[in-house]
Parts: sequence; structure tokens; C-alpha cells
Amino acid sequence: MNGDTKVTGLDNPAFVKGPDDLENGKGHVSTEEGEEDGEPTERATWGNGIEFLMSCIAMSVGLGNIWRFPFIANRNGGGAFLIPYLIVLTVIGRPLYYMEMALGQFSSRGNVKMYEKLSPVLKGIGYGQLIGSTCVATYYCSLMAITLFYFVNSFTSDFPWSICQEQWQEYLDERGWICVDASNSNQSSTGANMISSSEMYFRREVLKEIDDISDGIGLPEWRLTLFLLLSWFITFLVSIRGVKSSGKASYFLALFPYVIMITLLIRAATLNGAADGMFYFIDTDWERLKDADVWYAAVTQCFFSLNVGFGSIIMFSSYNSFSHNINRDALVVTTLDTFTSLLSGVTIFGILGNLAYEMNVDPSEVLSAGGGTGLAFISYPDAISKFTLVPWLFAILFFFMLFVLGVGSLMALQSTLNTAISDAFPSIKSWMISACTASGCFLVGLMYVTPGGQYMLDLVDHFGGTFIIFVFAILEVVAVTWLYGIDNFCLDLEFMTKQKVGIYWRICWGVLMPVLLIVIFVYFIATLTPLSYGIDSLYYPDGISAIGWCILGAGVVQMIFWLGFYIYKNRQHPLLKIPGEVFSTRTWGPDGKKRTDMWRKWKEDVLNRRLPGKNWFSQKAKTLVGR
Repeated sequence: MNGDTKVTGLDNPAFVKGPDDLENGKGHVSTEEGEEDGEPTERATWGNGIEFLMSCIAMSVGLGNIWRFPFIANRNGGGAFLIPYLIVLTVIGRPLYYMEMALGQFSSRGNVKMYEKLSPVLKGIGYGQLIGSTCVATYYCSLMAITLFYFVNSFTSDFPWSICQEQWQEYLDERGWICVDASNSNQSSTGANMISSSEMYFRREVLKEIDDISDGIGLPEWRLTLFLLLSWFITFLVSIRGVKSSGKASYFLALFPYVIMITLLIRAATLNGAADGMFYFIDTDWERLKDADVWYAAVTQCFFSLNVGFGSIIMFSSYNSFSHNINRDALVVTTLDTFTSLLSGVTIFGILGNLAYEMNVDPSEVLSAGGGTGLAFISYPDAISKFTLVPWLFAILFFFMLFVLGVGSLMALQSTLNTAISDAFPSIKSWMISACTASGCFLVGLMYVTPGGQYMLDLVDHFGGTFIIFVFAILEVVAVTWLYGIDNFCLDLEFMTKQKVGIYWRICWGVLMPVLLIVIFVYFIATLTPLSYGIDSLYYPDGISAIGWCILGAGVVQMIFWLGFYIYKNRQHPLLKIPGEVFSTRTWGPDGKKRTDMWRKWKEDVLNRRLPGKNWFSQKAKTLVGR
């Protein structure tokens, strides 16, 4: 087949009835029920392709870009982090995003049911991703609660974080620190023991943070608890309406933040010392490229920012029409996500440069040891304090922007959990599922609004938001490209989109992506060090560290359980045939019997027209180049 080959003879029936049927419990018909009459399963769809694109942007472009990316870049050497990040994005992030879009759209199923359809034993990958996405959802909303705290305190021109407060003096004297007013752009101080008023406000007034959690993390802070409850209630109201309402809201959720971000960048660029901070962001320490932690951080940040490996993309794309152009959408979303991360990074480091200028220290020393959330909730408010023209209005808009970004991403994470439950128990009404998941995540999220909550956030983010996602992303890639086969997957994609898959995607999927993921992960494990937190780089007590390892262990153990279960289930087969039966992909196919029959016939015709390769290597080479 040549590059101009088109798939013909495919119909694209209107096989869904709309979001209302889904919410009434009619949208989740089992495979067997949906195929009895030869028609695809009833399933909700987006109002149009733009709604899906905007929803993906709202999901991927979120707090991960504004909060997590600048912090991760700062922790991993600034500019030294950008090289592995862009490499990882090109050969892992973007191809994996496209792969997950294709899997969801082809199967018309959420992530757990999709993996189960590919091969029943692989449902463990779906559940593992579900554990990771649920962990992130529980702490993600606590960040939104902090955002609401700042939002409420923005309705005044005299921001409480803009000046040093008297009640902090005893705390400062104990540590030998000097507080610097965030609002005074002309203030200059010498010495390394400087701390900005915005950082003190975040730690002492917002978090009421403690320096050690050996004796426990404390009780939830009542104001943050109320904001956490409000955040989950708003997310519940959005998720209860389904893709119809969320699709319409995605236009605002996706586009509004850029107006505020660009304005803040312009302001940051005019501050004294901003150029030094921006240069530090792009300045590269080549020695850091040898550090496995930097490459591991690039992979996990790429996953977190794009939402790959969490199951959300599979879930969203499962509501597409079968022939939707996901190639275009994958390129648009991944490019825009990277642009937003870089925009946020330049802005943040410009502000850091200004803080360094005021404190008369190097940019590398500013907040270099602070916790993850601190960089966004300290540096951004600090910049807003220096605005001379209606700063209160800009603060209100900015924190409102952060909140709507959080809603877009959190809704996707919660919807992934809701879809998995709804697929398993289709008789339960969707609003009840949404209410239960929101309530459960709220209760778990209370630990993040305690005085030791940021310690727990870093712990859960490390194990539940990155470690476990990395493990199951590797299993996902191996299952699709090596177990099912890159050639089979590309043929499925060609059948669905009526376009041949390019060599870039084939090489990334078949070689670069799985090999790099495995190599980086092995290198990271070999150089693994205990997790630490805080200004003094304190190590976690063994009992609390065990919580993180239990999160990872729960994901791995359930995967082993499913493997053992299906080995036992196929025990009647000869020993050498059991692996083939356990990992069989014969259950895979598109939704609906008619479409499945067409897919099998078309695929058989394509394979029969191919000339056999001379040997195994020539066959694999032809697969990678698409011949």
C-alpha cells in the first residue's frame, strides 16, 4: 500500500443518542447487549468537534502548567530541565497523547473497559491509572481551595500578603530571617536570610504550616475546609451535567486564562531584575542532563501536564464520533500545552528575578527549597502586589482564572472515576455516582488542608501522581505496541481515520517511546533517594512514607492479582499455551457488531495484499516505515 491509500467502504452511522440518554442510565449498555442487534452501544457524544478540542485544552492546560511546571523546572536546574522536557514531549508525550485518543475513540469506552476489551487481564492497567488519577483529584482540589482563599482576600487594594505583619516577628527571629515587603519594588536588602512577605503569608496565614510532622499533621484549617467543600460542590455541579454542558463551558475554560497570563507576563517583564530571572530559566547546566532525576521529572511533568497515563484522554475521546480527526487535535493540544508551560515558566522566573533583585541574591537562591505549591502561590501574588493600576481587579481575575483552570482539569479526573463506576454499575444514576465520588474525595482531601497538609501533598504527588502513573504508562505502551502490535494498532487507526499512519508516529510508538520510558525508569529506580520536604529538606517519618509506598503497592498488587486470576482461569490449557490465552487480544475491536465485522474484513484484505517479508527484521522494518 502506498502513502495515498485511502480506506473505503466505511460508513459512519449516527450510533449515539446524546448526553441525556447517558445521564438517564441508558448510555452504558454492555458489549453483549449492544451487539445483539448489530448496532453500536448507545453513548453520549460531544456537541461538535470543537467542543472536544476545547475540553481537551481545558483538561490539559491547567494548574499543572502554572503551578507545577515552574516549580519542577526550578527544582531541576531551570534551563537544564527544558531540553529533556522538550525531547520527552516530542518522542513520548505527544505520541502517547495521540495513542490514548485513538484507543478511546476506537473502542468508545472509558479506560478500564477499554483495556478489558483489548485483553481482559489488562484491566489492571485501567485500575492502576484510576488509582493515580484519584490520588491527584484528592489533592488537586486542595489547590483550588487555596486559590479561593486568595480570591476572597483580593477584594482590596491592600493585599494582606503585600507587607510584613507584626505577628510574624517572633517566628522570623527564631530563624534569623528578615521579611521583605512584596509591595515595595524599591526595597533592597543584603544577606541570604531574606524571605518575602508573600511567602510568609502563604506559610503562616494560609497554610499555618508546621516545620515537622513527626507528631502528626494536625487538624484541618476551618477556612480552607470550607473552600475545599465549595470547590468540590462546584465541580460536582459541573460534572453532573455531562459532556453537553461541559463542552459548552470549555470555550471559556480554555480561552479566558490566556488573557490574564499574557497580561501578567507583560507586567513581569517590566520589573527590575526580571531579565536575570528569565535568563536563569533558559540557562543550561549541561551536567544536570546526566542526572536521572531531571529526566524522570521531565517525563512525569509531561504526563501530569498533558494528563496522559491518567485515563482522562481515553475517557474524553470515547465520546467522539468514530471518524473524528484526532491527529489534528493531538497536535493542537500538545503544542498549546507546551506553549502555556513555557509562558508560565518565563513569567514565574521573571518574578523570581525581581525577588532576587530586591533581596540582592542570585535567582537560584530564591525559593529554591520551597514546596511545590509555594512557587505559584507566592510568586504570582508577589507580582500582583507590584501593580499600580487597579491591582485588586487583576488579582480577582487572576485567581478566578486559576480556579476555572482547576475546575476543567479536576472535572476530567473525576469524570474518569465516574465513568469507570458507571461502566461497572450502569443502573446507578450518574448524579449519584458524581455525588459519591465528590464526597469521598472531599473527605480524603481534608488531610491536605491541615498544618502538615503540604507534606502529604508532596508525598501523594510523588507516589500517586507520578510514580504509579509512570509504572502503568510503561505497561500501557508495552501492551499496545508490543503485545497487541504496532502494525495492528496502526491498521486500526487507519481504518478509523481513513489515513495512513506516518513514520514519525510509528517509530515513536514502536521503538523510542517504550525504550526511553523503560530506560529512564530503571535509571531512576537505581538512583532513588528518600523523599524530603521543606526549607530544611526534612525526610518523612517512616510511618508516613509507608503511606506513599502503600499507594504504589496497591496498584502493583491488583495488577498481579488479575494476572494470577486469568492464569488460574486458563489452567485447563497446556502450560505453554497459557500465556497466549491469558494475553489474548481476540476480544478487541470497535463498538458494534456491524462495524467490528467490517473492521475484521478490511484488516484481513489489507494483510492478504501485503508481500511477505524475507525475515523477521525486514517485517518489523516495513512496519515502522508503514509499508
